[in-house]
Amino acid sequence: MAQDSLPRDTGPRSAGPGIDAVSTPARRTVLRGGLATLLAPVAGCATPGTPRLAAAGLRIGFEGLEVSTADGLRVAHGYTATPFLAWGEPVGIAGGPMPAFRDDAGNSAAEQALQLGMHHDGMHYFPLEPGSADASRRGLLVMNHEYVDDGLLHTTGTADWSAEKVAKSQASHGISVVEVALVDGRWQPVRPSPRARRITATTPFELRGPAAGHRLMRTAADPTGTRVLGTFANCAAGMTPWGTYLSGEENFPDYFTTADTPTRHEQRWGLRKTGWYNWAAHDPRFDTVRHPNEPHRFGWVVEVDPYDPASTPVKRTALGRAVHEGAWVAVTKDGRAVVYSGEDAVFEYIYRFVSRDRIRPGGFKANRELLDHGTLYVARFDADGRGRWLPLRHGEGPLTAANGFADQGEVLIKARQASDLLGATPMDRPEWLAIDPTSRWVHCTLTNNTQRGPGARADVDAANPRANNTMGQIIRWREDGDFDGDGFEWNHLVLAGDPANTRPEARGNTVGDPFGSPDTIAFGPGGLLWIGSDVSTSALNSGDNARLGNNQLLACDPATRTTRRFLVGPVNCELTGVCFTPDGRTMFVNIQHPGEMPGGRNDPANPRRWSNWPDFCPTGRPRSATVVVRKLDGGMIGS
Repeated sequence: MAQDSLPRDTGPRSAGPGIDAVSTPARRTVLRGGLATLLAPVAGCATPGTPRLAAAGLRIGFEGLEVSTADGLRVAHGYTATPFLAWGEPVGIAGGPMPAFRDDAGNSAAEQALQLGMHHDGMHYFPLEPGSADASRRGLLVMNHEYVDDGLLHTTGTADWSAEKVAKSQASHGISVVEVALVDGRWQPVRPSPRARRITATTPFELRGPAAGHRLMRTAADPTGTRVLGTFANCAAGMTPWGTYLSGEENFPDYFTTADTPTRHEQRWGLRKTGWYNWAAHDPRFDTVRHPNEPHRFGWVVEVDPYDPASTPVKRTALGRAVHEGAWVAVTKDGRAVVYSGEDAVFEYIYRFVSRDRIRPGGFKANRELLDHGTLYVARFDADGRGRWLPLRHGEGPLTAANGFADQGEVLIKARQASDLLGATPMDRPEWLAIDPTSRWVHCTLTNNTQRGPGARADVDAANPRANNTMGQIIRWREDGDFDGDGFEWNHLVLAGDPANTRPEARGNTVGDPFGSPDTIAFGPGGLLWIGSDVSTSALNSGDNARLGNNQLLACDPATRTTRRFLVGPVNCELTGVCFTPDGRTMFVNIQHPGEMPGGRNDPANPRRWSNWPDFCPTGRPRSATVVVRKLDGGMIGS
């Protein structure tokens, strides 16, 4: 999740010898990459709450970088890191125009709908021929676009707000599908491509599952409650075993406006009188006074078939409504899907969905209804290192009509209120998850929560042990028996922090290179856990983060908890969306919101004030972009 303020620039510090920084001025080409997350084996459990992870194959094979505050991209010795697929590049839809990005942000809404959106986030690589020799050389790179900075998106920012600006903002959100190929050692986009696609805030979606057609989902434009226009605020992403892309709709409340005094239900979901994006000024469906049910149609996990550009994306209501960070899939021993997700907001929850039916061969067509039937659970973490999954089933316990839940659809639409009543554990902003399929340990980043402590909604507890938690932690658990077990054991992989901090709550227990605010995580080649940091721009290089520099990507050896700094991004960016090609020789990572301004919205009169990465064009502006990372000797990433 992107943060909303800017750091104090303390000036560049040495990145140490042997660093390859491939981020050159005036580089405007779209280099291309591909990814498919490799989850490498780790061993079982020695004693309850203490995983025993095999050391073999998990050694980090590179020297860690020093911190940096420079406006550039730095990567470990022996590697190259090349920006490509930046905001505004054409996705390459076959038969259509391919408008180039304009440095003055003068592209129209219609042009933006054919270009990569703003603020790249969750990403996966889908091989065109899985299992073939070409699987790691040709594929579809699918990414979402979390939000927009209207100060950079429009030539005049938010001045003279208009229907065209709203339309361009909506076209900058959603999901991009780009075909990519490795040609002569260099990743390139394939343009035109019959598979290229843009999904935006106005693309038709199908609503499926128990809440589809519910009275709380019906609107004047959709009296059936089964069709909705668009997806937005998409953050992290998962990849299903049947070959589809899952994306969470995160901060959707920011797009709506309410009456002067929001209803109690709206307040629980963070809706307020004035929306951050002002879409309601020219798109009335974002005004809850006129359309009170429209917000209920967002906050879902969406499923996209990347191989079929004509397919209708689906919102899976059985997985529950939340400020979803993303969704990650495990498979039970008998072949059923288990989907984990976190809600990226302070004091919110971690969820698990277990499908009723088994995964069938045949891809998406054979599994179109798989995520519509099953049970949603919310997690409770107990102080003894044990935990329990609490089912969100209508009619069980407090989830009754007397407490405001008329049926299962209402339980799912009001998943927050249902979880409140069940006594789930309020967490410190659960964001990305990573599942090791061999050890079965599930990892989740808890990015931070400065509100936790006495007098707040929740005090410290075993799972969230620090008041004024500026640094965050990574929690992990393993289900009893199988991924559908009712209980689990849990512990912390690491409490993030800087051992040099004077405040005990901010020191953490990191081994190796310190870091704060873990966000993106993914298992990669050799069993390494890759961790991307997302320190708020208001906190970078100050306070508890004074010595940590720009946000970074680190490799962690789970056996020793040792972390090494692998890549450091440009000023005020976030590192996110890490994924790999099947052979583990290419990593893709997104650099989101370089040069983010305090408050999250740049001054259109001075767009290059904080960063001009990756183009460094004298008349341009900073742009989110994907970075392709390769080892100079052609080896596996991290080795």
